[in-house]
Amino acid sequence: MENTSATRRDFLRTASIAALSEEILAQTTPASATGLPQRMLGRTGLKVSIACLGGWHIGSVKDDNEAVRIMHAAIDEGLTFFDNAWDYHDGHSEEVMGKALAMDKRRDKVFLMTKNCERDYEGSMRDLEQSLKRLKTDHLDLWQFHEMCYDNDPDWVFEKGGLKAALEAKKQGKVRFIGFTGHKHPAIHLKMLGKPHAWDTAQMPINVMDAHYRSFQKEVVPVCLRKNVGVIGMKGLAGGNTQGRLIEKLGLTADECYRYCLSLPISAQVMGITSMEQLKADVKLARQFKPMSAGEMDAFRAKVRDQATDGRHELFKSSQMYDGVHHRRQHGFST
Repeated sequence: MENTSATRRDFLRTASIAALSEEILAQTTPASATGLPQRMLGRTGLKVSIACLGGWHIGSVKDDNEAVRIMHAAIDEGLTFFDNAWDYHDGHSEEVMGKALAMDKRRDKVFLMTKNCERDYEGSMRDLEQSLKRLKTDHLDLWQFHEMCYDNDPDWVFEKGGLKAALEAKKQGKVRFIGFTGHKHPAIHLKMLGKPHAWDTAQMPINVMDAHYRSFQKEVVPVCLRKNVGVIGMKGLAGGNTQGRLIEKLGLTADECYRYCLSLPISAQVMGITSMEQLKADVKLARQFKPMSAGEMDAFRAKVRDQATDGRHELFKSSQMYDGVHHRRQHGFST
């Protein structure tokens, strides 16, 4: 009887997740309405473009004027979800983004997110004020706790006062929504989701490799769907020094990799854009997006399985080499 009951519960849970997944994809607006398709961002009640402009990459563009030009073109095309973080390029990513958004009231056209690198109350408030100043805005649409990558990070956010700061900032009108990010292990995300707070968003690695190794899409996304937490994907090409490891090492294309990501029940996928050519390619992909069928997704996952199951292309999950310097120092690790 117990086995039968457990099987029934598993079946109902799976059926419920499948229905929620279909609902997310069905809510995707046509590109003709907003320039780029949009999806609902969890419980926020707002829709965002399914492509999100990555803050780290835009801060790596050598010419600030070119970075500004790329961001302005992105907004004009309907790519209006902008990602950033307090520590990206020692604040330069926020500064150049602030410069771009201050021109011709473009801030009003963007859903702006940045990330808090501190865990305590005072440090969080300090990060917030510095981010607002750099971004030249009086509020953030989304503020996320950055890099929940160590097992005690979730505890620190609550015990040291980080969440208290975020809730106060929300009451003050400086922050609209609160979330968290991380790239290390699904268990840490699940610990955050199990804490006594209704998170608006969670950002995590979403790519075809992830399906086979410490999988966020299998372990964390279903919980987010049940809790109505908006899922923001990142590392769609699995990182890398140029275009991404999935392109460099496996010969995959950005189009098929991002199409796979967007065929999952996520709200948006962060895309690293460092040139006008990349922007045009990503806008085209998002504008013409059609979900993969279940068969196509199975075939794509099978294609990478042999190189995915040992994590060799997702070292950000199993080593500290991709952890931010600020966060390694926080935990007393070598930088």
